[in-house]
Amino acid sequence: MNSAVIDHYGQFLRHGIEFAATLAFATSGVLAGARKHLDPVGVCVVAFLAAFGGGTLRDLLLDRRPFYWVESVNVVWLIFAISVGAVLFMRARHFEPTRRLIQIPDALGLGLFVAVGVDAAQAVGMPPLVAVLMGVITGVFGGVLRDIVCNEIPQAFSDHQPYAILGFLGGWLYLLLEHLYAPDWLSLFACIAFTAGARFLAIWRNWRLPGWRS
Repeated sequence: MNSAVIDHYGQFLRHGIEFAATLAFATSGVLAGARKHLDPVGVCVVAFLAAFGGGTLRDLLLDRRPFYWVESVNVVWLIFAISVGAVLFMRARHFEPTRRLIQIPDALGLGLFVAVGVDAAQAVGMPPLVAVLMGVITGVFGGVLRDIVCNEIPQAFSDHQPYAILGFLGGWLYLLLEHLYAPDWLSLFACIAFTAGARFLAIWRNWRLPGWRS
């Protein structure tokens, strides 16, 4: 297989992962907005910020243009449609999302976004620590904006469960595999599996970081 075909499949894979990450965080935004009983416009705003906030900040810091949501405007329309449809469905069924339910797409989105964030920074030659931090920013900042708009202290900073630190470790796993000349797809999926898997495990087992003494 020649290098042009490999590059094509690599770009397709990266776009697919970012798309999946965007949908995952948009879903968490829809659920968070519905939990706060926001109107459809409010839910759309929260879903948009959750879906694109981390990637936009990453692209600003890396001076990348155009932003993902500008380049993929159809994804924005899809998220708005999903947001309105979900609000109508949940109202009709009197469905009340729980905080624990929101954590499911949030954990998946964290793993996906950390992987594409580290990969994007690595592609433009950022130092290892900067690349890992870009992955963490991509994976965490959308959720931070979501929680702030919903008038909550961001979950990433307040629930005392491993979150950003898992993204940090997942980013280093990606770079380790790259250093060992692993295929790009393996580095990406290992980062996703470790970060999202560890987050799900932390939620399930109720792992806690040290907190303040009362």
